[in-house]
Amino acid sequence: MQPTTDKVIDDIQKKATQIGRPLRFMELCGTHAQTIAEHGIKKLMPKNITLVSGPGCPVCVTDQSDIDIVVGLALTGIPIAVYGDTMQVPGSTMSLEEARRSGADVRIVYSITEAVELQREGLGLVFFGLGFETTTGMTAWAIKEGLTVYSAHKLFPPAMQALLENKKIRVDGFIDPGHVSAIIGTEVYQKFNIPQVVAGFSGEDVLVAINVLLTQILENKSRVENAYGRLVKKGGNKKALKLINEVFEVSDAKWRGLGEIKNSGLKIRKKYQAQDAEFVHGKLIEKIKKEIRPKTSACRCGLVLQGLLEPKDCLLFRKVCTPNSPQGACMVSVEGSCNVEYRYNN
Repeated sequence: MQPTTDKVIDDIQKKATQIGRPLRFMELCGTHAQTIAEHGIKKLMPKNITLVSGPGCPVCVTDQSDIDIVVGLALTGIPIAVYGDTMQVPGSTMSLEEARRSGADVRIVYSITEAVELQREGLGLVFFGLGFETTTGMTAWAIKEGLTVYSAHKLFPPAMQALLENKKIRVDGFIDPGHVSAIIGTEVYQKFNIPQVVAGFSGEDVLVAINVLLTQILENKSRVENAYGRLVKKGGNKKALKLINEVFEVSDAKWRGLGEIKNSGLKIRKKYQAQDAEFVHGKLIEKIKKEIRPKTSACRCGLVLQGLLEPKDCLLFRKVCTPNSPQGACMVSVEGSCNVEYRYNN
């Protein structure tokens, strides 16, 4: 049984006072960011505890070059299927939403099965596959069903390693992602020498996680604790992991804000190259890449994703950058830090 919320908050206050020094805890899941904002958890924290968001929003960390390639495919007449929260992510020239307004065939799907059904209609479409391990298993299933995919899927643990290696980023503990952990389990986090807790998504879950992190710091211990045992198991979802490994192989990948991270991407195996958009449309994609002209922007999404900047400290935030007129990926997705800050702290 979990202790009452009031008792947990009281414990947090006492432990933070005992520790005395400033602490920074980073959540690594967009849903946790929403929970923290929705329940006003930052306002409940002692003065020496700062909660920051990391790169836990899959849409937000999708590199601009991947957006540009899929937009380029759409503009050449290839039908694109995509989840709705990707539509407004700005590319170098335009977003997928702007491409659709220009006449491109871009279709929003609400599940991977919709994309599979569209493929069976003989449209010759490409599904824009992105996200962490949580959604990769579904994409793997769809590829086996014949869906053609442009893969921008990513593995989350390498991003955690990149954060820890960045000397500009100071983090005293991670609230590990609940959805991702349901797939990959908790064992993979053991290699990171930092206090960690896998948490659920209620306000009470997050408070318990913070309390557990403080206990580890008081004990001068760094370990992985699973406070979401009702869903997350030590070894993860073995069936999903087997499916992912069958269809995908590890590759390097570019992350918005974090740059290229070795062994953090997932590309489609040669066995399924007939469903790999990078193989099927290889020459066209090479042409699109050569024509990409990255544009400069005052958007600071990259720094926000690293926990180096609060959304409110970006000059564009709430002035020209809003959910109705997003200037960067962090304002587009409902899991993005800027979007969350805008909605809950107006």
